[in-house]
Amino acid sequence: MAEETKKSVVEASCATDEVVKSDVPVAEKEVVPQPELVVPEAEKVEKPVEEVVEGEKDEAVDENKITESVSFKEESNKVDDLIDPQKKALDEFKKLIQEAIIKYEFTTPPTPPPAPAKEEEKKKPEEESKPEEKKEEESKPEEKKEGEPKPEACEAPVEAPIPPAAEPVKEEPVETKPEEKPSVPVVAVEKVEAALEEIKETIVHEDTGVVPQQPPTEECPPAPKEEDKPTEEMPAEETAPPPPPPEVVELWGYPLLANEKSDVILLKFLRARDFKVKEALAMLKSVVAWRKKFKIDELLEEEGIGEGLERVAYIHGMDKEGHPVCYNAFGEFQDKELYNKTLSDAEKRSKFLRWYIQFLEKNIRKLDFSPDGTCTIVQITDLKSSPGLFLFKTELRQATNQALQLLQDNYPEFVAKQVFINVPWWYVAYNRMISPFLTQRTKSKFVFASPAKTAETLFKYIAPEQVPVQYGGLSKEGETEFTNADPATEETIKPTSKHTIEWPITEACTLEWEVRVLGWDVYYGAEFIPSTEGGYTKIVQKSRKIGPADEHVISCSFKIGEVGKVVLTFDNQTSKKKKLFYRSKTKHSD
Repeated sequence: MAEETKKSVVEASCATDEVVKSDVPVAEKEVVPQPELVVPEAEKVEKPVEEVVEGEKDEAVDENKITESVSFKEESNKVDDLIDPQKKALDEFKKLIQEAIIKYEFTTPPTPPPAPAKEEEKKKPEEESKPEEKKEEESKPEEKKEGEPKPEACEAPVEAPIPPAAEPVKEEPVETKPEEKPSVPVVAVEKVEAALEEIKETIVHEDTGVVPQQPPTEECPPAPKEEDKPTEEMPAEETAPPPPPPEVVELWGYPLLANEKSDVILLKFLRARDFKVKEALAMLKSVVAWRKKFKIDELLEEEGIGEGLERVAYIHGMDKEGHPVCYNAFGEFQDKELYNKTLSDAEKRSKFLRWYIQFLEKNIRKLDFSPDGTCTIVQITDLKSSPGLFLFKTELRQATNQALQLLQDNYPEFVAKQVFINVPWWYVAYNRMISPFLTQRTKSKFVFASPAKTAETLFKYIAPEQVPVQYGGLSKEGETEFTNADPATEETIKPTSKHTIEWPITEACTLEWEVRVLGWDVYYGAEFIPSTEGGYTKIVQKSRKIGPADEHVISCSFKIGEVGKVVLTFDNQTSKKKKLFYRSKTKHSD
């Protein structure tokens, strides 16, 4: 016994030690809620950031580094272009979605029809009546003892007459006199027959009295009752209303299983999960559930939830492949009034997220989901004037992290490219913080550019006439003479050299043009040289040096009444090459 007690004590101590050990890691997890934030970013993402932010190395090397960071290439949405495993995955995905729709896995199952409820109500009184019948059966033996009629028993009339018939037959011969011995058998037989007839008459009389009160068919065993019940309930089941058809599940205005546009949407989920069908289905269900919880349909109709945020996020122009370009300028939150109005507490941040999702939803519905169409956007995130915001304003970090998480979880494959511009030195650390929350496929779409390389990086993907002037392009708000549809020409001004542009004039007209040199710091002038001999050269714009902060875009209009040419001169006296963008338009005189 002593040994057993010792063993039990040792086992108990071991058990407690195990419990303590298992509790230690849980406590550590609670103290450090996000250990992943310390994990360094993958080399693919870190290198482009460090390479671009440095900005002090050779330009040719920088160009190679920028292109190396772009590892993602958008795939085709045509089913015929898919390889066989991807086609099979899409077909299997469709089948699973169809089964899920039939089983109401995307929507709330319909309420049961009223018929089943009535059946339950019917069963309850039947169950209650069964104990009453049992009580009546238990009371039947007492009724037999008292000699009262037993109308509810089917077997009682058969058992009852036999004992009474035997008793009078045996008693009567005893009462007969010995002198009448020869006639005893005849009289006894007659009396027995008479007694039997009286008993039969009494039995018939009792049966006839019982029939109107409770028919014998109901007194039979319960088997026929159960057979009768379904026949009575069958009409109720037939008349019960059929369950409603499964709800049509739609995403961004298109049903899940309808046509080629539906296939484009389904391919987004498959690609987001590397064509793992079950994982893609789980993501699809999660997105449908989130959209219902977030009330996206109601959100689209809300008004006035984004006042003052028009410059924080907006769509402007398209890239060279036809994708709409969305600009996110977090530097606008340097305005303290706008910051406090938008992000100062949890309720305002929630409203900001609702506005951002509404903004995104409205622009997604403008996309063409056909296999040959454009169904993704390019995101430009401007980090200019935002170091203090991200380093010291936890509210902005929380809002941006929540927005990134919502985009990754509920908008699969809607971003063709994510370009970060005006990236400051501190963004390396911040990128390490958010990277654990992003998939490798998402990070492969990231491109980073320092302030010195912002315009050059944008022009790799977006034409100059589509880029806003604040980012080095030619597109201006409220411009009437030139629009985004008017293409611009891009040329390079070599170091320590002059570069000229000539526009021939063959008839009287008005020539309009606009030019821009990235970084300027060059001398610029314009003049008209007539073709006729002895004509005088006219100075349109006197040559002057234009600094980086002087003007973004120079526009000019010159009315010409004779044949000749307009010549623009750019004198680059620096040791760096310059990017030149220009476009012109001729208006004929009446």
